[in-house]
Amino acid sequence: MSLSASCGVAPQKRTLSSLLAGRVVKRPRPDAAPRLQEAALQLLEQQQDLRGLLREVWNRDPANIVTQKPSDGATSTTGAGPLLAGELRRRASQLGVPAAALAVKMTLERLTEIVGSEDEDQHGGVLASSQRVQLGLLLESSRELMSQGALSPLLLWQEYRRDQTLPHMELVLRLHSHNILSLTSIIETDEDARLWLVSGMKALCGWTSRRDEETDRVRQEVMSTVVGVLVGSGFDPTQDPAAPDRRAPPLCCSVLDDMLSWLLDAVEDRQGPAAGAELWIRVLDASLCGASASAESLRRFFTHALTRTLTHKPRLTVSDAIALQKEWTFAKAERSLTALFRKLAVVSSVEQLLRHLQQVLETHEVNWKHVLSFLSTLLVYNPGAQRSLTELLSRLLSSAFQGYDLENMITAFLLARQGALEGPAIFPSYSTWFKMSFGGGSCLHAGSKKSVVFLLKFLSDLVPFEPSQYLKVHVLQPPYVRVKHRGLLMEYVSLAKTRLADLKESVEDMGLYEDGSGGAALQPQCQAAQDVERAVSLFESTGRISATVMEASIFRRPYFLAWFLSALMTPRTLPVKADARMSFIEALRKADKIPAAQHSSYLESCHKHRQQNGGAEGPDASDEPLEVLKKQLQECTELLEEGRDGEMSAQLSRVSHTLSAIFPGHPDEPVGRTVIELHTSVRPAPELHVRAVNLILRSFCRCVLEASRGNAPSKQSPWASRFVGALLGNTQLVSGLLHAVWDLFHNQASLLSPAHLLGLAAFVVHLHAGTPRGPLVLLAPPTAQPEPVGVAAALSSALVCSSQADMLFCIRLCVAAVCYGICRGGQQQDYIPHSLYKKLLFLIPRLVPEARGSPVYDHQGARPPDLWASATDASATWRKTAWRLWRHPAFRQLESEPQYQLSFSEWLDVEIQVQRSEDALTDPERQQYQQWACCQLYLSRPVQHGGCGGDSRALCSHLFSAVMEQQLSNQKRPRGSCLPDLLARLQEVVYDMEVTDRSSSCDFLLDLLSQRCSRETSQQLTLNAWNRVLLALPAVLLVKVKSEGGGASLDCDALIEHVNLHQRKACSPAGLLSCHLTSHLLRGLLGASARCRLPGEEVNRIWSQISQRCPLLLLSTAHWWECVSPVLSSLWSRLCDGAPLPEQLQLLSDCHTWACSLGEGLPSASDPAAGALLLAASLHRAWSHDQDHQDHQAQRFTNALKVLQPETSTQHQQVLVFLLFLCVQDHLTSLLYPQERSRGAEELCSRLLVALVDSTDWLLVFQPHDQGVYQLVAMAMSDEMTRLMPWAFYSLLLPQRVELLQRAVLCPGFLATAVLCYLGLLRLHLDGRVTTATGEPHQVTDTTRCIGRGAVRRGGVSNLRLCLAQVEPSRILSGAKQFLLRAAPQAPPTALCSSRLRQLRPQCADLDPEVAAALATHLDPHDLSPEMDFL
Repeated sequence: MSLSASCGVAPQKRTLSSLLAGRVVKRPRPDAAPRLQEAALQLLEQQQDLRGLLREVWNRDPANIVTQKPSDGATSTTGAGPLLAGELRRRASQLGVPAAALAVKMTLERLTEIVGSEDEDQHGGVLASSQRVQLGLLLESSRELMSQGALSPLLLWQEYRRDQTLPHMELVLRLHSHNILSLTSIIETDEDARLWLVSGMKALCGWTSRRDEETDRVRQEVMSTVVGVLVGSGFDPTQDPAAPDRRAPPLCCSVLDDMLSWLLDAVEDRQGPAAGAELWIRVLDASLCGASASAESLRRFFTHALTRTLTHKPRLTVSDAIALQKEWTFAKAERSLTALFRKLAVVSSVEQLLRHLQQVLETHEVNWKHVLSFLSTLLVYNPGAQRSLTELLSRLLSSAFQGYDLENMITAFLLARQGALEGPAIFPSYSTWFKMSFGGGSCLHAGSKKSVVFLLKFLSDLVPFEPSQYLKVHVLQPPYVRVKHRGLLMEYVSLAKTRLADLKESVEDMGLYEDGSGGAALQPQCQAAQDVERAVSLFESTGRISATVMEASIFRRPYFLAWFLSALMTPRTLPVKADARMSFIEALRKADKIPAAQHSSYLESCHKHRQQNGGAEGPDASDEPLEVLKKQLQECTELLEEGRDGEMSAQLSRVSHTLSAIFPGHPDEPVGRTVIELHTSVRPAPELHVRAVNLILRSFCRCVLEASRGNAPSKQSPWASRFVGALLGNTQLVSGLLHAVWDLFHNQASLLSPAHLLGLAAFVVHLHAGTPRGPLVLLAPPTAQPEPVGVAAALSSALVCSSQADMLFCIRLCVAAVCYGICRGGQQQDYIPHSLYKKLLFLIPRLVPEARGSPVYDHQGARPPDLWASATDASATWRKTAWRLWRHPAFRQLESEPQYQLSFSEWLDVEIQVQRSEDALTDPERQQYQQWACCQLYLSRPVQHGGCGGDSRALCSHLFSAVMEQQLSNQKRPRGSCLPDLLARLQEVVYDMEVTDRSSSCDFLLDLLSQRCSRETSQQLTLNAWNRVLLALPAVLLVKVKSEGGGASLDCDALIEHVNLHQRKACSPAGLLSCHLTSHLLRGLLGASARCRLPGEEVNRIWSQISQRCPLLLLSTAHWWECVSPVLSSLWSRLCDGAPLPEQLQLLSDCHTWACSLGEGLPSASDPAAGALLLAASLHRAWSHDQDHQDHQAQRFTNALKVLQPETSTQHQQVLVFLLFLCVQDHLTSLLYPQERSRGAEELCSRLLVALVDSTDWLLVFQPHDQGVYQLVAMAMSDEMTRLMPWAFYSLLLPQRVELLQRAVLCPGFLATAVLCYLGLLRLHLDGRVTTATGEPHQVTDTTRCIGRGAVRRGGVSNLRLCLAQVEPSRILSGAKQFLLRAAPQAPPTALCSSRLRQLRPQCADLDPEVAAALATHLDPHDLSPEMDFL
């Protein structure tokens, strides 16, 4: 049958497809199928070119039947596969060959046409796009032939491999992916699979001729598929790789091992293709888990690969590792190697990896470079690895000492040193680890001598290979050894010092404060510069030369002279005002620690330096490290922008390495937390450090802004914690950062933009989070925080709240910080500084009145993302954000924690510092706010939460303490504080207590003062502050009113005790209360009496008690009576409806009138019925008015003495004695304070001595501790005045006339008093209590010459006259001694009784044996011999 016969035109050749297509569109007849099949067979018989037929079938064309669909929409199942299979079989039978062989031959020819020959492969195992399409069609048709049994895939591969030495890698992938021939089958059947697989994958990794997105995708696909199959087959846990019928598992393992070795060799030689290594490492991903490899297979492969990496070419010995270890840190390692370690470690935990590392170290020869680089990578990328490594080191050391195993010992040392090389933020320093492991008596080696010998032998074996840094650690911090084994340790120390000398780093060149951390060795000049900085800092803070410097000047003199002093005395332009360095140099010079020639040379060099530089110092900054730092910080920002969080840790490690070059200082204390001094005043810093710190802060702020674009802190990576953690390990850097941030907060707040504010808030939060591993901060000069505190607490002290501007900046910063901490997630206490939180507790209710009510929790609208969005929204006001934060549940919950509670005392301390003129609140608003805080917030708040527990007394106590503190520190704080406002609140609370509390507020207030005085060292200042507070309180509250039998009575016991115990210590002038205080107390007495049934009688009763028990108040009232009398009369008239003053107070007016009339010489009917002390006080007050008219004063005094004859009346004698006491006080005051001199006091005392010299009563004035009627004298004197009475005794006695002195010596009891006063004066001199007068020094008159030898020869008391007011205290002491030595022979034998002599002689023997001998010689000659032994 011929196709041309059916056509009416000339025969034209048509394709099989067109013919079949044409048949399809015709309506089929019932007998069409058999006829169609017959026609097709006839057509095939006429087709002689089988290759063309196959090419036509395999070519995807729109006319091809394979692509056609029937009209009913169902996919046609009728294709060319069965027809081709039949034709192939027929042709194979004609040729006498198997059909499968013919099919393979035909397919292979087409495959070669598509893929090309081995020599034509120009794409590194990757096809072009057109080739890939044609290959896909060929493989689809081949799969149809396979389904018909006409094609053998194994035979196809064998024929393909016969012509191709290196199979095309993408062809292998397509055969595998089209399920024609799996890669596993190829590996099992191909003898050379290992060879061509390794070569093909290397070609894929190393080919770089054509790079486009599709090519890279296909390469990645090929590599991932091949590696996945290799991993799945080679590490399948369900199959036994050693089975005889399974050759694929070991072959797959060997292929992967070869590739890994190729990669490691390329990294080691640093000549391999970087892109190829990157592709291979990228393939090693957890995404290999899938159809080809299970999770367990992948884990086993990664473990195997890690083992191969750690044991790859173990050429380096342990000694090499010890010497080269510092070059194998993470920052210096190849990035390809660290990336490989990251990939291999991703499916295992840190504990599993370290256990595997330990197993490898115990069972294999390892490549120490890879082992230590792997450990660094693990520590850098896993913050929790430090704890696991510490546990591993403990296990290694324990095993080493149990079995005395050197391998475990050296492993532990190498791993610990590697961790230390990554910096303190990653792992503790080597010195810290060494001291913690070997520095205590409880360490593993301290239990036996054998262990000590083992450790020291091990350290000794390391000496020839040890870097100097570790030798210094071992010498500076030697291992703990018992005393009996110290010789062994000394042998090692001697060996280490010898090795250091061989390295030209002798112990003499070791720094004073060097801790020998595992970093690079510092040159002696660099170490000396650090020692100088530390020594100057310690001197500035303590005011003394540190013991370390003093010891070095003696025991390490070569280093001290050659390096330390040279670094300290570097020529510079000296400041006009001496700084800390100049003061330190001067202190060393005074201590003879600086040679005079060297000091002179230094001053001369500084002078030349000033002349050459014009008084300005040149910059010391270098741009090179700053440029590197700037580039690295910029890369950090870019990594954050691109979301490559995994690379952030590595980049930060490089930043830390660069910063260690800019800030080379190490912590001064290897064990424990470092304390940084934060100088609140301006502290100059090197320009290089300032610029580096500014770069860091700007970079961190940019990173915070970039990370916050659409992401709350809880959704961000832990980059910020790692950033700050990388900084905390460098103490010098942290110090610079703290000084910079302090300056920004305290001095440049107005210059900070919202972006800076947000970034710095986050920075402070992360500094707070790093507190456990960060340094402590000590403010210098000390403020309210004298002890070291955390970093955040120190910086928060820069945020003052004294003005409106300060408050606004503080609340904005604190709101941003707390919002960041809340939204950060995790344990909120770790990310919310309590110091900033407390400032918000103070500021938000103060500036946002809505917050003063009960907080309404915003459970719905204040989610953390919304809260953070509000904090970062430029259009949102701080008030809105603060109000939203205040209602946030997380914010309110923190207040239940003790460290986040703002106590009432803390609130008072901040509130009292607010400047009223610059406050954000007006005066009425401030009053309203303070009343709310005191009476509504803190009064009812429980005590455990910082409140008063509903106790008004507690509220009053806190207010009282705050007001007192402000009064005491008022000279240090600016004026205009809120002290008047809080004083008003104290008045309100005290009045409320008096009205509502049954107990007396007087006792409570006086108890508060007593408690405070018992704690304060300077009671004078405390009492002055108390008196200012006292005058502001209602006077009536100072007197207690008791209810007895239905009536009321006054109780002034507490007030009297207060005056006697406390007020007498603060009198100025001595012996007198101030006029205001006296009037206040008396007004309180009168006001309280109005609550009694008989006010006048009650006042008389209380005043009688005061006259007998409180002489100070009595004397003050008499002294100020002219001033207070009108006030008291007016008050009493109002209280008692115009009644006159009570009798006892009226008696004061009578005494005043009597004193005036007595001085004028007017006759007086009789003396007032008052006590002698009141009469003396009235006379003293009357005469004190005439100080400016001494003649008139003398006349008035003469008139009074004519009436007050001591021999005529006992009361007159008592009046004169008390008057002498008052004049002596005036005399003492004039001696101590010339500007307050009471004119004529000395003359009055002299005239009173003339009148009283024959009586013994006047001597009791100078013995105030004796009991009797004059005991009131001691109750009115301050303790200081009592101690100075011996001085007053001799200053008054010595200038007197001869006759008076002779009469005084003959007076009974005089000599005993003179001896006691001399002993008291001697004790004052020895204790340093007597000082010169505060005025200008006076010249000694000629009368002092009589103290010389001439006076001694003449032996007369009259020759001992001095004008003491013009003599220094030492002259008074000398004159007193000479007076006693002359007076003792003239005294009668009965001047001292034997018992009195026995009491005085031991005291004199201890203080002045010469006086004791004189007393014994003249007064007790019979007992001279047996009792002179004490001499």
